[in-house]
Amino acid sequence: MYRILIVEDDTVLAAGLVMALKKEGYIAEECHRLKKAGKILNSCSYDMVILDVNLPDGDGAAFCMEFKQKSVTPVIMLTACDTDKDEIRGLGAGADDYITKPFNLDVLKARIKAVSRRKNGLKRYQSGRFLFDFDGHQFFAGNAEVKLSRAEQELLYLFVKNPLKVLERDSIIMKVWDNEESVDENTLTVTVGRLRGKLGSSCIETVYGIGYRWKGTD
Repeated sequence: MYRILIVEDDTVLAAGLVMALKKEGYIAEECHRLKKAGKILNSCSYDMVILDVNLPDGDGAAFCMEFKQKSVTPVIMLTACDTDKDEIRGLGAGADDYITKPFNLDVLKARIKAVSRRKNGLKRYQSGRFLFDFDGHQFFAGNAEVKLSRAEQELLYLFVKNPLKVLERDSIIMKVWDNEESVDENTLTVTVGRLRGKLGSSCIETVYGIGYRWKGTD
């Protein structure tokens, strides 16, 4: 059985998540402080940790960074810290995904499944001047490291997993954003534009009327 530890100081939210995830077939447990979470994770094995950032006894991002130095267990940050800077910091600390509150429960469930799939998926991509470490959240174009948001990382992962394959726009939106209500085709266009700006304009080809294709060269 897939075991998930929820580290969240909002006891009502934590209990609700435990109940919802148990209905999905997971073994879900909760704790409300980082100190206790550290003790639990040192003594028990979990398949995933869902972690708040702002906790009464410390910083969840710092906890994540320390935890990831000794564990490959996936971590999803679930937090009210909702700026791009917050997200980049969380991913840089080793989080495998970053979800902001308020959130849709179905989206969280989909993200859990997506992170679980990636755990056994592509870890590293290297081609030409590109080097992408998806586990370590480090991305290089030539000698320059580029910082990518969660959505940009998800989109890049989908592209490099399907090199030279034309991906339809609706399919990309469904796989990267898990049908989030606030996401539309303009969101995809903007995210593709940001990736091109960071990695090179011709690495992603637009296939008009259909979608996009990863070329990996510029």
